[in-house]
Amino acid sequence: MMPDVLGRPAEEAERLLAAAGVKYTKELTRPTRNFFPVDDARLYVIRAVSCPDSSCRLTLAAKQVKTRKEV
Repeated sequence: MMPDVLGRPAEEAERLLAAAGVKYTKELTRPTRNFFPVDDARLYVIRAVSCPDSSCRLTLAAKQVKTRKEV
């Protein structure tokens, strides 16, 4: 059975899947524009799809960087 990894940091999700013996592949998604800056070092699982061969495909996205708006 695949553990729930949705919304977790990528490293934590990988540890949980390895402990459960679930094979996985990763894909990275990026914003089409750079209007909102992101931190590529902080990846989170935004989609986890189970495959028929008992593996899963994780879609990862970088966390948005908080910016301080000057007024």
